[in-house]
Amino acid sequence: MSKFMESVISLAKSRFKRVVLAEGEEPRIIEAAYIINKERIAQITLLGNRDAIISKANKAGLTELSGIEIINPSESNKLTQYTDLLYSLRKDKGLTYEEASKLALNPLYFGCLMIKAGDSDGMVAGSINATGDVLRPALQIIKGKKGIKTVSSCFVMALPDDSKYGTNGVMIFSDCAVLPNPTPEQLADIAISAADSARNIANISDPKVALLSFSTAGSAKHELVDKVKTTVNMLKDIKPNFVFDGELQLDAAIVPEVGRLKAPGSPVAGKADVLVFPDLQSGNIGYKLVQRFGGVEAVGPICQGLAAPVNDLSRGCTASDVVSVVAITTLQAE
Repeated sequence: MSKFMESVISLAKSRFKRVVLAEGEEPRIIEAAYIINKERIAQITLLGNRDAIISKANKAGLTELSGIEIINPSESNKLTQYTDLLYSLRKDKGLTYEEASKLALNPLYFGCLMIKAGDSDGMVAGSINATGDVLRPALQIIKGKKGIKTVSSCFVMALPDDSKYGTNGVMIFSDCAVLPNPTPEQLADIAISAADSARNIANISDPKVALLSFSTAGSAKHELVDKVKTTVNMLKDIKPNFVFDGELQLDAAIVPEVGRLKAPGSPVAGKADVLVFPDLQSGNIGYKLVQRFGGVEAVGPICQGLAAPVNDLSRGCTASDVVSVVAITTLQAE
């Protein structure tokens, strides 16, 4: 485990937030819940059939589940309350009460309703569900943070100890998993959310945000460059509480001598610790290149921009991955 994840888990223990795991009958989730409960990282709720969960836990030798709440949505004494809540939130969108009662039984919806009702601080799912299925109820029920219309993602890149890049040994890459081709407005939201993630998750108190392109300060002219320039102008109007600059090429953003040469006077060039990619192709390729060639731990994807944390797992995740995402979710909940 990286020093970054060790620090995240230590901080999560001190906050001990409530996190619901919607896929409670999945063996990897049960194992993760056992570890999280044993290490006192978070207060866990598993959604699913109690007998099935206990049977699978016993089969795996995980016999101590006291302290873990297990809820079967169909048997919950709060099902009617949650159905009423969902109906009130979605009736103007055409949702009928009958449809709301069926959706509330879905663990992904039930978990988000727990958060909305104040019965949980966050949710983690995705080990057996697609990203769209995980985020849909979050968008309908939790909705976005005040002032943010765009839900996006980031990866925390935990760099080798001897790396000269980043701050506190980490960098934030965004968006690498959600929006294929963000508009300038969406790109501005991504930058704001990524700076928040840098503070709340990576302990970067003064994030320096670079909006990346294949051009630096007008060195190339193209409509793709114009999109990034438009985003930067929008951020100047918004006046967020972090420093930013763009458009910047990657080397100008993170290498001091290149930054001084290509973008003299920039508050970000040569020292960026938050990289905002212009589209999903570049972001996804970029983080995987760094992960594979640089031996960097890539923690994520972490959803950002929601009013409360709902995080999506890779369907190939391990129990250890789930533990890490739950720990990060507790930090977002703070």
